[in-house]
Amino acid sequence: MKKRKRILSVILTIVTLLLLVLDIPVAAAKTKKVDVLFTHDTHSHLDSFSTIVEGQQKEVGGFARLKTLMDEKRKENPDTLVLDGGDFSMGTLIQTVYDTEAAELRMLGYLGYDVTTFGNHEFDYRSKGLANMLKAAVNSGETLPELVVCNVDWDAMEKEGLSDGQKQIKEAFEAYGVKDYVVVQKGDTKIAVVGVFGKDALECAPTCELLFKDPTESVKQTVAEIKKNEKVDMIACVSHGGTWEDEDKSEDEILAKKVPELDLIISGHSHTELKEAIQHGNTYIVSCGEYGRNLGSLSMTQKQDGRWEMTSYELIPVSEEIRPDQATQKRIDELMDTVDTNYLADFGYTRDEVLAENDVEFNSLEEMGTKHEELNLGDIMSDAYVYAVEHSEYFDGDPVDVAVVPSGTVRDTYTKGNITVEDVYNSFSLGIGKDGVAGYPLINAYLTGKELKLVAEVDASVSDFMTTARLYCSGLNFTYNPHRMILNKVTDCYLTREDGERIEIQDDKLYHVVTDLYTGQMLGSVMKMSYGLLSLEPKDKNGNPIENLEDQAIMENGRELKAWDAIARYMQSFEDTDGDGIANVPEYYAATHNRKVVDDSKNILDLVKHPNKFSVIIVLICLIFIVIIVVIIILIRKLVRRRKKKRIS
Repeated sequence: MKKRKRILSVILTIVTLLLLVLDIPVAAAKTKKVDVLFTHDTHSHLDSFSTIVEGQQKEVGGFARLKTLMDEKRKENPDTLVLDGGDFSMGTLIQTVYDTEAAELRMLGYLGYDVTTFGNHEFDYRSKGLANMLKAAVNSGETLPELVVCNVDWDAMEKEGLSDGQKQIKEAFEAYGVKDYVVVQKGDTKIAVVGVFGKDALECAPTCELLFKDPTESVKQTVAEIKKNEKVDMIACVSHGGTWEDEDKSEDEILAKKVPELDLIISGHSHTELKEAIQHGNTYIVSCGEYGRNLGSLSMTQKQDGRWEMTSYELIPVSEEIRPDQATQKRIDELMDTVDTNYLADFGYTRDEVLAENDVEFNSLEEMGTKHEELNLGDIMSDAYVYAVEHSEYFDGDPVDVAVVPSGTVRDTYTKGNITVEDVYNSFSLGIGKDGVAGYPLINAYLTGKELKLVAEVDASVSDFMTTARLYCSGLNFTYNPHRMILNKVTDCYLTREDGERIEIQDDKLYHVVTDLYTGQMLGSVMKMSYGLLSLEPKDKNGNPIENLEDQAIMENGRELKAWDAIARYMQSFEDTDGDGIANVPEYYAATHNRKVVDDSKNILDLVKHPNKFSVIIVLICLIFIVIIVVIIILIRKLVRRRKKKRIS
C-alpha cells in the first residue's frame, strides 16, 4: 500500500513538473478575459468630417471607419463587448430626421453596439421627439443596441400624475425595452451593464420632462439588485455623468468611489479624452472624446479575488488613413439623402452647397474650453446673428445692441477651404423650436444696461467653473482681470457699433439682445453657478418680464429664423474677392478686436480698485465668518480655563 502511494506521488510530481516546464494551461484555472470597445458623445457624426486636432486640420471620424476598426478587433476576438455612453444624437444634419428615421440608433445597431444609454441631447426634440425616435427605431425592424438607464423616477412622476409627454416616453420605453440594466454574455463571461443619467446632464436638458433620482444612489441600489438576482462576472456602467478637473465634483469619480462594486465606467457627457484610465479602488473610468474621433479599446483580466485588472487601454484615432467600410457608408449616404428632401429644401439649401471660401484659421473647439479670451469663431457667429436679424424680412428697424453666443452651443469649427451648408449646420446643430422644426431659433429679448454688465461678469467670474458658459459677443466689449475677486473681475464694459465707436452703457436703459433659444433657457443654470448673486430677467420691448422665451422666437412669414440659418446667410453675404462667384470669409476674422480683453495684472492696486456691490458683500461675509471663528476660539479658550480652574480647586 505504501509502495502504491509512493508511485502515485512520484507520478503526480512528474505531471506537475511537465505542466510547469511545458506551460500547459490547466482548464480548471482558466483566467477570464474581456475585450471592450467604446464611444460616447458621437452626436450624430455618422460621416467623417474636417476639423482642427492639436492645431492641425484633419479629416476624422465616421461610422464607416469605426466599422472597419471594429471588424478588425472582432477578428481578434469575436466576443468583444461594445458600449456607448450616450449623446449619440444632435450634432449634424442627420439629426433633422431624428424623430422619423432614428438614424443614429439604427447605425449603432448596425455597427454591433451591445448597450448604450441616454444623454441630455437625446431630449432636445422634447418628449414627443424622443418617443417618436424610439418607436421609429423599433419599427425599422433592424438590430438595435440595448438601452439602459436606472435612475428615471417613474414612481414620483406617477404619484404627481404623468404629463402627456411623460406618458409618451413611458410608452416608447416599454416598446423599445429600456431597462435599468442588462446582462450580456461574451464567451464564458457574463457582464451586467447598468446605465445612469447624471446631475449635470439633467441641468443641460431644459426640455426634459422626466424626473430623475440621485445617480449614485440609484446605481448603488441597481448593483445590489444585480448581485442578488444575477450570477455575473463583471459589472460595467454606461454613464452620462462625466469627469471634471475638480475630483470632488467629478460625477463619475464620485460614482466609482461610492459604488466600489463597479468594475468599469464608460464616462460620457463631459467630452473628456482620457489618455489613461482613472482608477479608484478596483473601478476603472474611461473616456475617448467626442464625435467618434477616437475608438476606445481596452482589455480586462479577472483576478483571483473575482475583481478585474485593466491589462491594456488605448484610444485609437479614427483617421483618414483607415479605409471606410463601403457597405456602412452606403447606408449612411442613403440616410443623408433624406435630409435634403425632408429638411433643407424648405430653407432653399442643399447640404453640399458652398456658402463661402475660407482662408482664415479659426480656433478649434477645444480652445473654447481652454482659452478664456476673445476667439474668432465666436466673433463670426455672434456677428452673424446681428446680420441675419437686421436683414430679415421681419426686421422692424430696432437695431440689435448685443448678440450672445455661449461656447456650449458651438459644436464644431470651420476649416480652411469651402464652407458648405452641412459645415455650418454642424457648427451649430442644437435642438428644435416651438415649430417642431430642427434647429434652435434666434430670440429677441431686452436687458437693462446694469444686466448687460452682469452678462460680462457671468463670463468673467462663472465660466471658469462652467466652461460651456463662456460668452462671445457682438456689440458688447469688456476687460476683465482673472486675478480679481470673483464677481468683481470686470474692470471695463461698453458697447460698440459696426464702426467700432465706443458707447457707454446706461444702467437703466433697455438694450436689444439677440441669442438662441437654448441659451435663453439655460440662463437659470448660469445664474445658479453664481450662487444666486447674479440675476438676469429677459424682458420684452416694453420692459415686461418674458414668461415664455419660445414666444420670443424671431419669425419670418410664420417660420422661425434658425440660428444655423443666420450663420449661413451671413456667410453668403460676404464679398466675392477673387471673382469666382463664391463669397470669401473676410480677413477681419483673422484677428481679434478687443471684444474680450484679459488684463493679467497682479498689481495690488489693480486688484482692489473699483469694488462693486458683490465684492463688498463677499468681504462682509468673509469678515462675519472671521468674527464667528474668533468668537468660537475665545469661547473655547474660556471653557478650557474654567476646566483647569475646577481641576486646581
